[in-house]
Amino acid sequence: MTHDLNAQFNGLGMGMGNLSRLSKAKTRSISPENFTGEKGKAGMSIDGPAAKSARDLGQGWKISPYVRIQPGETFTLADIQGPGAIQHIWMTPTGNWRFSILRMYWDGEQVPSVETPVGDFFGAGWGTYAQLTSLAVSINPGSAFNCYWEMPFRKAAKITMTNIGDEVMVLYYQVDYTLTDVPADAAYFHAQFRRMNPVPYKSVYTLLDGVKGWGHYVGTYIAWGSRSTGWWGEGEIKFYLDGDDKFPTICGTGTEDYFCGSYNFENRTTKQYQEFTTPYAGLHQVIRPDGLYGSQQRFGMYRWHIMDPIRFEKDLRVTIQALGWMSGGRYQPLQDDLASVAFWYQTEPHAPFPKLPERDYLEVK
Repeated sequence: MTHDLNAQFNGLGMGMGNLSRLSKAKTRSISPENFTGEKGKAGMSIDGPAAKSARDLGQGWKISPYVRIQPGETFTLADIQGPGAIQHIWMTPTGNWRFSILRMYWDGEQVPSVETPVGDFFGAGWGTYAQLTSLAVSINPGSAFNCYWEMPFRKAAKITMTNIGDEVMVLYYQVDYTLTDVPADAAYFHAQFRRMNPVPYKSVYTLLDGVKGWGHYVGTYIAWGSRSTGWWGEGEIKFYLDGDDKFPTICGTGTEDYFCGSYNFENRTTKQYQEFTTPYAGLHQVIRPDGLYGSQQRFGMYRWHIMDPIRFEKDLRVTIQALGWMSGGRYQPLQDDLASVAFWYQTEPHAPFPKLPERDYLEVK
């Protein structure tokens, strides 16, 4: 039955190619209306947070559509026994998206394979809405976060949300998954957040380091805050694979080039940055100075390696330069504000992640 996952669970790079194939996989979904995802157990609540609104209608009429997560609380969104695969996650978190920490654990591991503020995971690192339309992630009106990354597991999957803010968080969410056999060559999904504010002078920004194992890199999101005038995207991204030391195997030609744009992301007619959002890459967010306290230019960019995953067999390190221009046609090392999420698949166990920054360092300032 190892074909079931492939038949039921269309690969992101395969489009709708398998959609007509029948499968014995079981479709399940977890939400506040069915915390366990059990068959025939959804919509049974009689005392949920919307019970007062449904008082004239009774059981089965939207009584438990959301949860409240108290300050300092870690809430378990899903605790699934496998084998199977998470196929889609939808949520609408309130509050400061940097203060809501999303974690995912596979097969009973004690340290997470995913650890990131929820906004950055979905491409909203600056805490404000911007439309994002891609194969792997979408952000839709008014603040709907959607994730379509494939997340297979063999024994168990656990997803938690920790509220490190001072206010109660209201969360509507749904985790859609399938219960089925998982192929032997299916790797585990990982995502890691980092931030550096500012990038030290003449230093590179590290997106990912210390990865050990066999896998492939599948995506980058960067929240880039410019701290100087002029162009900021001359820097090269570099992928150090399987023992690369001083020099990488893969070296890009510029930041906007890596994110599948060109020439400053500039609209030559308007002479402004041009937002764009495509299935695999985009500059979906441009935050322009407002003349008062919103004084910095800020950008949100994504690049999904769905058609071109970067394969490694032993180890992986990924860096990017913050680079602009100065007098005399010389490159200028910049000291910008960078935050990122790196996405990859690999065999377990994975190397420990760096400690997540403290709350004040996470905060967008």
